[in-house]
Amino acid sequence: MTDKVLLFINGDAPKSFPNLDNYRLIACTDGAFHYLKELNFPLDKLDFISGDFDSHSGSDENVYHEKFIHTPDQNRTDFYKALEIIFEKGLKNVDVFGGSGGEQDHFLGNLTVAFGYKNQMNIQFFDEFSEYYFIPKSFSITGVKDKIISLYPFPVAESITTRGLKWNLENIDANMTTDMLTRNLAIEDKVSIEYLKGDLLFFAGKKK
Repeated sequence: MTDKVLLFINGDAPKSFPNLDNYRLIACTDGAFHYLKELNFPLDKLDFISGDFDSHSGSDENVYHEKFIHTPDQNRTDFYKALEIIFEKGLKNVDVFGGSGGEQDHFLGNLTVAFGYKNQMNIQFFDEFSEYYFIPKSFSITGVKDKIISLYPFPVAESITTRGLKWNLENIDANMTTDMLTRNLAIEDKVSIEYLKGDLLFFAGKKK
């Protein structure tokens, strides 16, 4: 059985859902519960709904109350607290929908949360434009020919070398405040990336 988790958080609602059968656990934060209802998502598939419930209202609390996990700590985001619950369950591979869109401080906060968990969990974000996630020092991906590829140092990455891109990098040092490594193009089916120090956020966009 797969050990993957599907997590919906309170950004832009997805226009379509992945195959739910690919996931061992499916969860959402209380803000995402709103758009899942509106999109007629099969709420019985949810294993838990977590959050401080400051954005929740409605009679569904009575129907799904046994799946609600109250996490009132205002010093941590609902996304962070949902990851805590997932990690405590021994699951480490999480696909996140709703991580972007809406208020941009939430988007940046979600990246920061994922960055904090990058050594403990494999967190991948998906939206209508791209998939994105922090990558290890040696990384490769297939099936990306003709897709827009962007790299974002977080905040720095050293000795970056790429293969399979239209404009390959050779031992480049990058800083988020000065270097733009965005809007490259995969010209091969396989793209590989290596770097020595720092952290890189990888984006694979739609096909050009």
